[in-house]
Amino acid sequence: MDQYLPILLLMVLGALFAALSFGASKLLAPRAKPTAQKVAPYECGIVPDREPPSRFPVRFYLVAMIFIIFDIEIIFLYPWAVVFRQLRVFGLVEVLVFAAVVLVAFAYLVSNGALQWGPGRRLQPGVPARTSESTIARVQTDAPAPDRAA
Repeated sequence: MDQYLPILLLMVLGALFAALSFGASKLLAPRAKPTAQKVAPYECGIVPDREPPSRFPVRFYLVAMIFIIFDIEIIFLYPWAVVFRQLRVFGLVEVLVFAAVVLVAFAYLVSNGALQWGPGRRLQPGVPARTSESTIARVQTDAPAPDRAA
């Protein structure tokens, strides 16, 4: 039982850390929802003259995932190749299972279009595109009237 005490202690510390993190977040978080003026883009008081850069397409991340998958495969295959003769049939079966898992991951990425470099398919927007003019108009209409009591 003494061997499991450090594991139990780590689990208790992990749960305590999670509880304290949630509690601190609840205590320190702002109470009110942000106003439209706080959500609007702000660039040192200057109205932005161009839209922010567009997001990276999903294909960019899929190619990055392919790189990581093959990078990890090479990291694990090099030590296997060094001790291949000592592992015999067991080592061969294990590397075949590993290669099958990598192949399934690669097939998943290819089926999602990771290697298609043609023009990307675009979804039809459900709402009109957000521009600087629409943001400024929205913020100006949501702004409360200034108090002129003097």
